[in-house]
Amino acid sequence: MNTPCTILNSVSFERFCDIALYFVKEKSADVLLGSPAYPESSNSYLGIAPVSELTLEAGTPADEIGPAIKSFAFADEGPSIGYVSYECGHALRGIASAKSTEFPALHLKKYAAVLVHDAGRESLQVLSADAESAAEIVKKIHAADAVPDVDLPCFSAESVDMSLNKCQYEEGVRQTLEYIKEGLTYQLNLSTKFNIPVDNFDPVLWFFALSKKYPAPYYALLRCGEKVIISTSPELFLRVEGGKVTSEPIKGTLRFDKFSAELKEILVSSPKEDAELSMIVDLVRNDISADCNYGSVVVEDHKSVFAVDNLLQMYSRVCGRLADDRDCIDLFLNAFPGGSITGCPKKSSMELIELLEPHTRGPYCGSIVLIQGPRDMISSIAIRTAVYDRSKGDLSYWAGSGIVIDSDPQAEYQETLAKAGKILTPEKM
Repeated sequence: MNTPCTILNSVSFERFCDIALYFVKEKSADVLLGSPAYPESSNSYLGIAPVSELTLEAGTPADEIGPAIKSFAFADEGPSIGYVSYECGHALRGIASAKSTEFPALHLKKYAAVLVHDAGRESLQVLSADAESAAEIVKKIHAADAVPDVDLPCFSAESVDMSLNKCQYEEGVRQTLEYIKEGLTYQLNLSTKFNIPVDNFDPVLWFFALSKKYPAPYYALLRCGEKVIISTSPELFLRVEGGKVTSEPIKGTLRFDKFSAELKEILVSSPKEDAELSMIVDLVRNDISADCNYGSVVVEDHKSVFAVDNLLQMYSRVCGRLADDRDCIDLFLNAFPGGSITGCPKKSSMELIELLEPHTRGPYCGSIVLIQGPRDMISSIAIRTAVYDRSKGDLSYWAGSGIVIDSDPQAEYQETLAKAGKILTPEKM
């Protein structure tokens, strides 16, 4: 059990990044990094020294997943941090797949100590099993060096292998349009995978450099064996706070070099982008209704817009109240995977994704989760996500776009590249 032992004040977000870098580098810590630029996600979490782990392999029966998570996460009051892979959704939705995956269905950890930083209050809380351990951590906190300034690596187009190249991706969009005409899906998220060989690559410094240059509300760095998962996601999947449920699906993208107010109006007034968002909002509303009090599910701030990664993104907020006889794991598994990265209808779209994509997604389009109790959880959708394999020395990255009836294949390919823009130069691909 982690209990509050120490609270440090006047700890800026930048200083917390210094502290996090030390523990990630020296103690193999896991970190969930919020951002002061996004007040609703300004808390950050650092898990130090795992004391227990839950790993469920791919193919775990659906009826075993929920009980296993609850038994692990709710065993004590300490938070659990980890990820749930997209392919875990295959078991939950009854999707058959012949593809092999190198990722577990899910991986959760509990820690000897957890640091919680509130960027708004500039406070740092040390949660630890005992005061002695907390005191030792505080010593290391004060001694942590600053995050060095490093240049983001430039990955050349010639070294990038895509699971679906330009011609193949555009053909995938055309095939999806045929599926839409046949009534098999109304919207489908089609992705491609980038495989990038890297030399002398430091995923930890890369993570903090990305966070500094491209702030977003749901950064995460998780260590899973020889793999390092790096998510720079801007998208909330499900937040549960004392039973209050919030989901913020993103659909609608416009790349910009220089922001202007007119760009926001272009995005909001686009019939295609409106259709993408509205369909997914309806899906999410249905996804969470079964676990929320009757009549409590509402849509707020429909077609809101924010800027991230040199992109304008449109989103809505879907809210509800968790039913008394349900917990956050019931809600999560009934809604997983997120509709914004599958399509609708969800099961049919996932079956088509399985046909269209030659790759597996793994953590990408799954979820990064922080479980704090039966009625308290934060989970993001793991988009803008990479995996560094230390044993192979390569980096994987995925990106995709939502296809609807009036989608243009070339435009969807360009949108996909734009979403990979923080690691690749789109115009070179």
